[in-house]
Amino acid sequence: MDPQLTEVSQQLERFKAAFVRKDYNTCSDLLSRLKVLLTKFTSLPPLFENTPNAAQELAIARDIYEHAVVLSVKTEDQDAFERDFFQLKPYYVDARNRLPPSPQENLILGLNLLRLLVQNRIAEFHTELELLSSATLENPCIKHAVELEQSFMEGAYNRVLSARQTAPDATYVYFMDLLAKTIRDEIAGCSEKAYDYVSISDARQMVLFSSDQELLTYVNEEHPEWEVKDGFVVFQKAKETAPCKEIPSLQLINQTLSYARELERIV
Repeated sequence: MDPQLTEVSQQLERFKAAFVRKDYNTCSDLLSRLKVLLTKFTSLPPLFENTPNAAQELAIARDIYEHAVVLSVKTEDQDAFERDFFQLKPYYVDARNRLPPSPQENLILGLNLLRLLVQNRIAEFHTELELLSSATLENPCIKHAVELEQSFMEGAYNRVLSARQTAPDATYVYFMDLLAKTIRDEIAGCSEKAYDYVSISDARQMVLFSSDQELLTYVNEEHPEWEVKDGFVVFQKAKETAPCKEIPSLQLINQTLSYARELERIV
């Protein structure tokens, strides 16, 4: 075997061993070294030179970037996820005819769809869906993300939260938790504007918690400006502390009159 390919293989095995031990700091260090080593392979994107070990080099590079994507989920680094996913994507698209299918492909494509949904990048979510084959769309990992997006758009938040229990892989839980937090924050923001106070039981149902203790923990950590007393969650304090923006009414009137005069001249 080529010495450079041997070195990459050995470093990858060390990476996998550290990953199993959940030693993510070591994984990050090894991943940086692996990415540098991969730059020596001209068979990889975007060159795709037909070297003697091209098939092996493509396969091992794809394996490295797949592990990099999963590592970014484990370390909860969305920026790293995006970088590593875009480095991996050519192996799924441009190198499709040069490599056998990866068993991790649909799982990682589904993770990317979830990331886009969590970041509210809905247009990009649908763009990515358009690039998938009909067979891929039927894969449980992809269907899970699609059904989540549909429930999210319909406002069926209970279905979104319960979908955590049916996630196709443990790596999905990170994005599912982020999505749940986004939903609860949105509901909480609307609730404090609509009500002065609500009972603890009503607040628990609105913010989709299963117990009062979960609600109280959420209030303490995310909304310390709310006040819990006598069985109620009081939002009035949050409203009083919210800055009020002064509307420059006189300036707006003058601008409107100026526009009217200009229109009159044109006519």
